[in-house]
Amino acid sequence: MDNATTKDRFSFIRKTPLSLHNPVVALLLCLASFFATSFNAMAQTTYTFAVVPQFEQRKLFAIWKPIVDEVAQRSGLSLKLVATLSVPEFEHGIGQGAFDFVYANPYHIMKVSSSQGYIPLVRDSAPLRGILVVRKDSPIHSPAELDGKTVAFPSPNAIGASLLMRADLARLFKATVKPLYVKTHSSVYLHVVNGLASAGGGVEKTLQEQDPSIRDALKVLYTTREMASHPIAAHPRVPKEVREKLRSALLEFGATREGREMLAKVPMEQVVSTSIDDYAAMRTWGLESLWVDE
Repeated sequence: MDNATTKDRFSFIRKTPLSLHNPVVALLLCLASFFATSFNAMAQTTYTFAVVPQFEQRKLFAIWKPIVDEVAQRSGLSLKLVATLSVPEFEHGIGQGAFDFVYANPYHIMKVSSSQGYIPLVRDSAPLRGILVVRKDSPIHSPAELDGKTVAFPSPNAIGASLLMRADLARLFKATVKPLYVKTHSSVYLHVVNGLASAGGGVEKTLQEQDPSIRDALKVLYTTREMASHPIAAHPRVPKEVREKLRSALLEFGATREGREMLAKVPMEQVVSTSIDDYAAMRTWGLESLWVDE
């Protein structure tokens, strides 16, 4: 190409007006406007983050509010912590798809999968196991001996502490118990220690969170099979890029010393990515008949 031709081409470019009537400029402006609108919409949307009432409300906020705030800052998302007053209220909300993000009973995620389709994002790497506890001085040495006795549970549908535990008591030990639902794991342990129930259903993680005066007064009578831990999951209406921002922020936060200390109170010792496939085995456990619609 000779110099004259090159100069002519550059001269044409210099003389081409950068106006809205130029199709290239118009296209670039449209794309910029689209991405700006999408970014602003994502930044301005506040997503609800609901947590199953595993503790009484004040303790739940003390543990989860700093976590949600830190994850919001790391992800650039606007998140609002939601703490319902009771497990039935939480279950109703998740059944209606009222929450954008949830930390929830894994079986409940499976139960509403066809209607709401919550997508598990992260969980603790340690498995979840239900435990049956009695006082250390209890004369009961086998779950079969609980037939006809009062057993405390946090709620009917708590997967390890109640749902699977009641199934095992009935099917493996032929024990028909009188369930007493006391709302939280902490209340279960207190009821057993104070002699208000012969035994109580909980999970290993929450027992370790109790005050030593409570924990040391109990002994574990039975442990269920293990299952994948409670997930943090997203409703499918949440855009994929937003879901992935939250997942990445949780994994990043969980890898820091500060994050590990804060998440250990959940308890969630080591955050790992997860999916619905990790919970599929629960469909074969025959728990549907024991689920209680409250």
